[in-house]
Amino acid sequence: MGIADRKERQKEIRRIDIIEAAERVIFAKGYTAATMDDVAKEAQFSKRTVYIYFNSKEQIYFEIMARGYRRLLELWEEEEDGSRLLDAPGEIRRLGLLFYRFGAEFPDYFQAIMEYENGEMDFLKGVPDSSREECYALGERIMERLITALDRGLAEGSLHFEGGSRRTALVLWAAIVGIFNMARRKKRYLEHYYETTEEQLIAEAFDLLLRSIAAPDGGSL
Repeated sequence: MGIADRKERQKEIRRIDIIEAAERVIFAKGYTAATMDDVAKEAQFSKRTVYIYFNSKEQIYFEIMARGYRRLLELWEEEEDGSRLLDAPGEIRRLGLLFYRFGAEFPDYFQAIMEYENGEMDFLKGVPDSSREECYALGERIMERLITALDRGLAEGSLHFEGGSRRTALVLWAAIVGIFNMARRKKRYLEHYYETTEEQLIAEAFDLLLRSIAAPDGGSL
């Protein structure tokens, strides 16, 4: 390995060290309360060094979200073989259950993605186009799986909906994000006033969503 290669490798190691330090800080204190000073202290670098690699806290947060999206995609890819035996409604339900599993196994990444999905962080100052586009690309990989399942449902006759698969996928994703966000944030409320759990709410919500796009003669979901 030449000098240039060693320098690039060292830069990448430092970059990862900063991201991982930022994760610890942001996951512990929350995005709003965390500062670049906190990140520099946790990473054991000067603040100036941190700014060599990242121009803002917002840019680092996008790096964290990208890591979360990659972990979610890894979970889906681990179970890809089993999905071939499912019809389209079964595949959509599987994607939802994997998203729930992701939230249980990686709650901090899940929360980071929820914060992103429920706001317009991609338009904050300090977010480079490259960071924004990476998150968009990873998110679209998730959406494409949902679109593919919807297309398959139309082809096999198990699903029926108007407006096309891409628009329907967007509506379903918006509903799924809202359901998971409420289930995670309002556990006690759900238990106290509705005598239900987050798991029951999510299961019933998915039943309702799937029935709303089921073909009249598509069989039981």
